[in-house]
Amino acid sequence: MAKSVKEEIRCSFCGRSKVDTNVLIAGISGHICDKCIEQAHQISKDELSSKSGHSINTSLNLLKPMDIKKHLDQYVIGQDQAKKVLSVAVYNHFKRLGQSTVSDDNVEIEKSNIILVGETGTGKTLLAKTIAQLLNVPFCIADATVLTEAGYVGEDVESILSRLLQAADFDVAAAERGIVFIDEIDKIARKGDNASITRDVSGEGVQQALLKLLEGSVVGVPPQGGRKHPEQKLVQVNTKNILFICGGAFDGLDRIIEKRMKSQTLGFSASKQMRQFDRKNLLQHVTPQDIKSFGLIPELIGRLPILSFLLPLDREALRRILTEPKNAIIKQYVKLFEIDKIKLTLEKEALDYIVEKAMIHKLGARGLRSICEAIMIDAMFDMPSAKDVKEFKVTLEYAQEKVDNSEIEGLKVA
Repeated sequence: MAKSVKEEIRCSFCGRSKVDTNVLIAGISGHICDKCIEQAHQISKDELSSKSGHSINTSLNLLKPMDIKKHLDQYVIGQDQAKKVLSVAVYNHFKRLGQSTVSDDNVEIEKSNIILVGETGTGKTLLAKTIAQLLNVPFCIADATVLTEAGYVGEDVESILSRLLQAADFDVAAAERGIVFIDEIDKIARKGDNASITRDVSGEGVQQALLKLLEGSVVGVPPQGGRKHPEQKLVQVNTKNILFICGGAFDGLDRIIEKRMKSQTLGFSASKQMRQFDRKNLLQHVTPQDIKSFGLIPELIGRLPILSFLLPLDREALRRILTEPKNAIIKQYVKLFEIDKIKLTLEKEALDYIVEKAMIHKLGARGLRSICEAIMIDAMFDMPSAKDVKEFKVTLEYAQEKVDNSEIEGLKVA
């Protein structure tokens, strides 16, 4: 009798008997089979996905351009023009996502990707990262230097979207409204106009492969990254609503700009006009034609319609970067020592010395961190073990001594 009762156990949802299922899970007053569990999971996933797509305005922390810039001012010093351009571009992009695809007057707003030109350490990556954190959208940073054409050693361009998927916890709907920052975009510039017997697999070939991503298309993405192969299950991602921000140092672009400006100022007034141009900040005169001359193909430039620049950091900006932003370098060190119950202070002369060293090495804000690390390394090694130390003051003499004795050869140069 007990045996016949056991055989009568069925799934409470689909009615399958236990012998027809792989797993039958018992509850308080019913049972559910593995097939019903999979189906219920897919239904709930689709329902949540559709809801997240319709509630983009509620989940997205979208601020007005002026408010976005005020937030950026708390983390990035200077670069007002780049902040203004980024704030407007990001606001328009996500405002576009909040409306229906085509409005009543049949006007469809197109995506506006951005390209930032600026020397290393001027804040290109920090600007993109800060905006993504403010808007509460998935964000990833991709390095263009590792990308190659499909079939060659390196990474496919689709691996960029793999990182975005991972940042969105594999939520495709969230990833499709994220932000991708492609760094070192200048490193995939065309090597030259001359024909070559070898393929430019990491230059123009990558630019051509990026076109479909930037324009907006449905792309098959390997979820775990790496190369695509026929047996692999791909995730379909629509890039139409993904904002791409490209950044690069474009070393040598200033010479292209200066050459163009000289050729445009021929005649009696040439010398007078050239004096009006700031030779130290030639990047502020950059045009899409200059980017094309550098080596980016016109099709790629056309898909990056918003072009902005970041000016080199002067002494005043570097000095403010040390202490003013919310994540200022000195504030980070103060916090690190505070955890060990040690009060850290730096003399004004020591801060000025750090700035002078950074100006000499021309590494921008990243140079400040290297110099501070060289000064603080011994103190951070010794003081956590010292029980009687409650305060630590960095003087000019101490900073000079630590930099002169540093193992980093470049810092010893006066």
